[in-house]
Amino acid sequence: MAAADVTADETALTMAKVAAEAAREKLATSLTALDVSERTVFTDVFLIASGETDRQVRAITDAVTEALEKAGCERRRIEGLDHEAHWVLADFGDLVVHVMQDEDLEYYSLDRLWGDCPAIELGEAESA
Repeated sequence: MAAADVTADETALTMAKVAAEAAREKLATSLTALDVSERTVFTDVFLIASGETDRQVRAITDAVTEALEKAGCERRRIEGLDHEAHWVLADFGDLVVHVMQDEDLEYYSLDRLWGDCPAIELGEAESA
């Protein structure tokens, strides 16, 4: 369930939860969703996830893409896979997914950079 002050589109919120579940299945070590709809014109939600290695970042990115495409949300663009997969950005329109290696997540602190945006409750993993 989303926080009371969240203004993001309902579809974007649903897609963020679908993406978060897919990231959890690949053992993402950190998950944060932020409603950036009042701060940006290009998207409603940032989902930030991390993995320990480039291989895990790639696996998380692939799982998120597959889950969202299965749910009818087409990926528009992806950046960061052609190098060492330290930070992959996948644009799904109203949802932008950032998958980073743990050290990069800590260094860039996107959750703090966008910390004045409302957090979106992602709920617990369904398999838990």
